[in-house]
Amino acid sequence: MTTFLIIVLVALMAATVVALVRGVITFLNSTREDLENGGEGATEMQLKQNKLMFARIKYQALAIVVVILILMMTR
Repeated sequence: MTTFLIIVLVALMAATVVALVRGVITFLNSTREDLENGGEGATEMQLKQNKLMFARIKYQALAIVVVILILMMTR
C-alpha cells in the first residue's frame, strides 16, 4: 500500500509542477496581452490563469494528504 501511495504522491507532484508552469506561461501571455489592449475587465487568459493556479493548489493539497497517509501508515 505504501508503494501505491508513493506513486500517487509522485504523480501529484508532477501535476503540481505542470499546473504551475502552465499558469506562469499563461500569466506572462496575459500580461503582454493586457499591456497591448489596455486591460479592461478579466480577459480569457486571466481566467485560464486563475483556473490553473487553483488546480495547482488542489494538487498540492492532495499531495499533503497523501504524505499524511504515508506517515500514518509507517508509524
